[in-house]
Amino acid sequence: MIKNTWEKNENASANKKEITVLKEHFPACFKEDGSFDIERFKEYLSEDINVVNEGYELKFLGKNYARLLVTLETETVIVPNEEHNQKEENKDSENIYITGDNLDGLKHLLKSYAGKVKCIYIDPPYNTGSDGFVYNDNFNFTVEELTEKLSIGEEQAQRILDLTKRGSASHSAWLMFMYPRLQLARDLLSDDGVIFISIDDNEQANLKLLCDEVLGEENFVSLNIHKNNSNKNQTNLIGVSTEYVCCYVKSKDSLDNVKWRVQKKGTRDIHALFSRLKKQGYSNDKILEEVKDMYKRPKYSHLSRWNKVDDKGVFKDADLSRNGGPKDYTIINPHTGEECVIPNRGWGKSYEELLRLQEEDLIYYGDPNTPPGFKDYINSDSPTVVDSFWYFDNSTDTRFLRELFGGDVFDNPKPVEMIQQILEFTTNENDIIVDFFAGSSTTAHAVMNVNTLNNHNLKYIMIQLDEEVQKNSFAFESGYKTIDQIGRDRIIKCSNIIKDNNEDIKKDLGFKHFILKNPTNDTINKLIEFTPKKDEMIINNTILDEFGIPTVVTTWLNNDGYGLTTEAEKILFAGYESYFKDKHLYLVHPELPNEAIEELVVKYETDGNFNPENIVLFGYSFTWTELESLKTNLKRLQDTEKNLRINFDVRY
Repeated sequence: MIKNTWEKNENASANKKEITVLKEHFPACFKEDGSFDIERFKEYLSEDINVVNEGYELKFLGKNYARLLVTLETETVIVPNEEHNQKEENKDSENIYITGDNLDGLKHLLKSYAGKVKCIYIDPPYNTGSDGFVYNDNFNFTVEELTEKLSIGEEQAQRILDLTKRGSASHSAWLMFMYPRLQLARDLLSDDGVIFISIDDNEQANLKLLCDEVLGEENFVSLNIHKNNSNKNQTNLIGVSTEYVCCYVKSKDSLDNVKWRVQKKGTRDIHALFSRLKKQGYSNDKILEEVKDMYKRPKYSHLSRWNKVDDKGVFKDADLSRNGGPKDYTIINPHTGEECVIPNRGWGKSYEELLRLQEEDLIYYGDPNTPPGFKDYINSDSPTVVDSFWYFDNSTDTRFLRELFGGDVFDNPKPVEMIQQILEFTTNENDIIVDFFAGSSTTAHAVMNVNTLNNHNLKYIMIQLDEEVQKNSFAFESGYKTIDQIGRDRIIKCSNIIKDNNEDIKKDLGFKHFILKNPTNDTINKLIEFTPKKDEMIINNTILDEFGIPTVVTTWLNNDGYGLTTEAEKILFAGYESYFKDKHLYLVHPELPNEAIEELVVKYETDGNFNPENIVLFGYSFTWTELESLKTNLKRLQDTEKNLRINFDVRY
């Protein structure tokens, strides 16, 4: 379980993933001594790809070290929060909250969710110098180990180790922190998946170059400007009130026929205002005054062209002309009885279409000396192309959290409305959403809101480090010790609000909680010392007790591709409890009697629905004799009608 991981990590190198891909697809390019024939490789590519020898790339101290971190297996296990997960609102939930380092969390997720995530939103540390970011991915390599694994000199290896151990907040440290996480995140995305990353001026330029390298420059979509209504006071120069949301897709080729559209921001509010005032008997002129008052607020200022009101709603007079349009006909203005002025560019509608629009009262006549226009109404469903300038007021969410928790438990939460908008134009009703810098769980809140408003079934996966809150803060005094506790409690509080406001709601408003843990030093010593012996009659270690059955089974189910919300079926063989899921049967408990092995073989032979191809054993629980007895008896199945070939997998 952990020892197997140690063995894999011993042989890890910065380019192991790339070499594995090359060996799989271009075996002819590798010589007998294992060296790579680059000239032969170029021949494979020459017909379709122009191979260039010059270009530019992003370089920073520790880049190869960051690439090495991608290839290392996580040495953590997944501990389910059984008390929380068995609550009525959580036991069937497909939402996931992981407490732990997101580097480990992403590696665990890739075992089951690679290529399955539609949308990732993250709000990583901005490296402002005051946001608390320090590099802390320390894997305790020696200078000699790094020199060998990265093929670098001792001096450079020492500089990298110094960077990892001193808690640096340099640009190189930030890039070294982000690189492996983005590399792993990319592999989570489906082919039509998309990632959004909030950032400010401190690392925006570096982030763009980093994403170009990891995600591909050709998959860049936009660098959206987020106007957040906060002013970072620089009184001598310029007050900065914007951040950025960087957007890339996994593959633009997979989005050729996709059109992202979003509800025009504020239109629902304007339409609702008109409907409410109309019901209250307001005149159209008075309604227009109220609407124009709303336009004075930045949130609605972009709608100021919708500056007319009639009995049907708020509208703007849209152009009815087009270049080179016909000029040999017109329509009659019913208010004056005169012919309408023909547009200089010509009509954009046929005569018949103009008559139809007249009949439907969709022509605005206005000044008799100018051409008429088309009444383009604001309504509650006004989809439009997504603009790259986003106005979302962060202070609104700060106030919301203050009211939700009774005080300031979290600094600078991201606007839930912004993430809702992202989800509305990028996702479909059953997609998976990931946020691996979960913070106050704004993304989870947005997912619940979108599901409620649009009757969707989006699922979220949150990852958050159990980072300690500041002592003497309101959060600390309110009983929260770590950031993840705040995030989980926000989800619970917001789900309760949704339930209160939607009495008959049937949506998934719970979540499963898992904690990533490293084995203790005592457990590590026992793992190192463990060696199965032929003459050993009983197992006398406590390794299984230290991990726990739920942890072993949960970690293995995820490793074998079944995800974190799946349950294994418990099956008894002569009183011995095993765990069955599709193609895998897990044997974890010690003391496997011969009677249990016999019943297992009989079940294989007689139960047509029981055909696990893999029997997985917790190696620390079994004697050498028990393992050999099981192997011998299972070989009988090769001679039965099923002709089964069982993969016997002993994990340490």
